[in-house]
Amino acid sequence: MTDKITDPVALWQKMVGEMEKGFNSFATKAMETPEFSQAMNRAGGAAAGAQKQFGDLMEKYLLSMNLPSREQMTGIAERLQAIEGQIGEIKSMLSQMSAASGGSPIDTAPRPPRTKRPPSEGGGPK
Repeated sequence: MTDKITDPVALWQKMVGEMEKGFNSFATKAMETPEFSQAMNRAGGAAAGAQKQFGDLMEKYLLSMNLPSREQMTGIAERLQAIEGQIGEIKSMLSQMSAASGGSPIDTAPRPPRTKRPPSEGGGPK
């Protein structure tokens, strides 16, 4: 069995572990300061402002290209879902009314009468 002192993998693991502990303690001390908190608040505010500006710019670009924005597409999808829900309600009401009157179910559409006759066995029209 190899000795832990001369094992390069064990030395590497120990060195990385010590570096990690040192970095964690340094980061913990740095995050406790009010300056760090203020800097993070400023960075977050700047990122939010940049994101809003980008969104506005993208909406203007889509408008100039005559394309719908994400907000408009969401509105269309919501209206479409509402319309589909109303159609479903209308279908169920019609089915109930049809069943109450003793008619055929609504889902099977009536077919037109079949007026064309198949060709006769003689080979065609005379």
